[in-house]
Formats: sequence, structure tokens, C-alpha cells
Amino acid sequence: IAAAADAWARGAASLPKPWQPQKPVLPVEGMRNVLITSALPYVNNVPHLGNIIGCVLSADTFARYCRLRNWNTLYVCGTDEYGTATETKAVEEGLTPREICDKYNAIHADIYRWFDISFDYFGRTTTPAQTKIAQDIFHRLLARGFLLQDTVEQLRCEDCQQFLADRFVEGTCPFCSYEEARGDQCDKCGKLINAVELKNPQCKLCRGVPVVKPTQHLFLDLPKLEKRLESWLEQSSTTGDWTANARYITRSWLRDGLKPRCITRDLKWGTPVPLDGFRDKVFYVWFDAPIGYLSITANYTDQWERWWKNPQQ
Repeated sequence: IAAAADAWARGAASLPKPWQPQKPVLPVEGMRNVLITSALPYVNNVPHLGNIIGCVLSADTFARYCRLRNWNTLYVCGTDEYGTATETKAVEEGLTPREICDKYNAIHADIYRWFDISFDYFGRTTTPAQTKIAQDIFHRLLARGFLLQDTVEQLRCEDCQQFLADRFVEGTCPFCSYEEARGDQCDKCGKLINAVELKNPQCKLCRGVPVVKPTQHLFLDLPKLEKRLESWLEQSSTTGDWTANARYITRSWLRDGLKPRCITRDLKWGTPVPLDGFRDKVFYVWFDAPIGYLSITANYTDQWERWWKNPQQ
């Protein structure tokens, strides 16, 4: 407090000169280097004040604080654009998924610019860099034996000639009998649902009655990673700045035991799966979207690994 009072009394002229980073902003030896991201906003809506407060404003405030401290700071963000929500919005507006993404990415960028959010770079996930990095991570997992294949029963609409993603199915909730439950979750009772469990399912596209059919999918073998993940979490949650809630939720997953997680979907709009037998599928958005933080940085600078693979700085 005494130091702050002294600095205040001496005035702004006594402050060190503001740090002017090079362009693009890259880690600098001997400096404190800070990489900041906001949660990637989903592209299928117009952001409102609650989105600004809940998503980008806190990160922007922290980025401004870091720059005032003369820390070498990079703040990146972008729209999350793959997945069934985009396909659903495209059907609603009579546009292609690409047209929806182009439209709403521009709207998002304009709104954040109006609010003067201080991104160093605002990008998107539907880029060649996203495909390259996501497929590279996939090949690394495959080579190390962390993927497995399994048969999944899914709803297929014979009229539309396609397997239906969770959001393209509606029916009666098996738990509370709500008649407009989605294929992934019931909005009335909040319980997660497997689409094949729905009573009286309907295809949202044509209102036909889908049938249950088997299809092959790829899974991330989380049980094989569990011990390694557990030791990393123990060290990270102890030495890092984790909230009590983050610790509790993470430990509850480990306590119940990790299960294999499906990472592919029978969709067209997404990052293609680069493996024979699965080339008509795309990656599940929750496998793909977090990689967007890396690919957005890669679209900002081809030296992106200096930020993401450089723990010493």
C-alpha cells in the first residue's frame, strides 16, 4: 500500500515506459509472457450483453491489466463454428452451414469491435489450420493406441437418408414424459438422454419416424489415460489456482471412473476423420472445438507453438 501511494504521488511521468511488443506478439526470453483466451463463443446467434459479460469481458479486463503491468501479452479468441447447432441454424435460415458461419462470424467481430474488446486476434475454427492440427492430434492418439472402435446404435431417418445427430431428434423424455425432449437432453427435467432412449422419436428435418441402426464410431480410450491424468491433476490442482468447484467436479469424474468417449459423428459439417472406414464422418465438436484455441493462434502466427508448446516461457 505504501508503494502504491508513493507511485501515485510521483505521478504518471515516473512510470516505466509501456512495453510495445513486436507484431506478431511472441514469447520474449526473460519477460513474463501471458497467453489469454476467452471461451470461444458459438457462432449460431447474435451475442448479447450477458454473453459479453460471461465470456469475453473478464478476459479483456485481465489482458488490459497485464499490458499495464508491461507483461508481454497475447489475447486471442474466435467463433466456434462446427457441430449440429450450426447445421440446425442453417436449416432454420435456409442457408448452408458455411454461409451461417460467415454471416455470424462477421456479426460477432463487429459487436466485439464496438465494445472495444482488445483482442490481438479474433478468428474462427473453420480453417485449414484447424483441420491440419486436429487431424495431427488424431493421428498421434491413433499411433499411441489411445483410440478404439465400437458399434453404436443410432437413430437413422430413412426418408432423409442419414443418421440423425442428437439435436435433429425430438421425442418424449423417458424420465419425465416431457414431449419435446431433445436427443441429448431434456429441457424440463435436465437429465442427459441417449437419443435411442426417447419415446416416440421424430426427425426434426422431415417429421418422419427414425429407426435404430448400428454404426461404427471411434472412441477416445480415457480409461487407458486415467492414471496419467490423475497424477497430472493432483499436481496441477495443488500448485495451480483451481477453484473449489473445479477440483470437486474433476475429482467426481475420476472417482466414478473414466469411460471411453465417442469422438466421431455422422455429420457433414465438421473436421473430416482421416481414416479409412470413417471418411464419411467428422469429429465430434467437443473433440474438435478445444483445438480451436491452437488453430486460431496458428492463423495469427505460424510460430504458434512458441506459445502452446513452450512451458519454460
